[in-house]
Amino acid sequence: MSNYTVAKRYAEALFSVAQKQNVVDEVNQDLQEIAKVIKENKDFLTVLTNPKFSSDRKKQIVSELFNGVNPVLLNTLQLLVDKKRVNELTNIAEAFKALAADAQGTAEATVYSTRELTEEEKNNISASFAKLVGKETLNITNVIEPSVIGGVRVQIGNIIFDNTVASKLENLRRTLVVNN
Repeated sequence: MSNYTVAKRYAEALFSVAQKQNVVDEVNQDLQEIAKVIKENKDFLTVLTNPKFSSDRKKQIVSELFNGVNPVLLNTLQLLVDKKRVNELTNIAEAFKALAADAQGTAEATVYSTRELTEEEKNNISASFAKLVGKETLNITNVIEPSVIGGVRVQIGNIIFDNTVASKLENLRRTLVVNN
């Protein structure tokens, strides 16, 4: 079973419990913060996966560090320690975020552009592209990428809408090479 499949199962279980207790947003925020901590501090994950520490000691560390998080999430973190799946936390956070967004009728989108987009531009892109993928809105992450030359490339899950000058030039180049 792939790691993503495992992470998705844990995320679905956590989401189900959080939804029943009406704490999806709170759990999502806490989980995203924990994932951020893990990404920025690799030593933390090393401690939680180190076989020299007992499972009880690891759970104690988790309880002390994350005593302010929602109890549902804290229980999940301790379960992950018991099952030796703590290294899946960032994947679980990503899958949980997608489940929460889907339940709210939103989707995550990455927009590549040559400059930072204004809020109005983000709202226009969200309104236009959300309809194409059957969502109400998009949560847009803007990535500055000078190689696009102009225009934007929008990625929503596995779907890519490429309206960049770079892609148009590449298409023109292919057309010219084929015709000659």
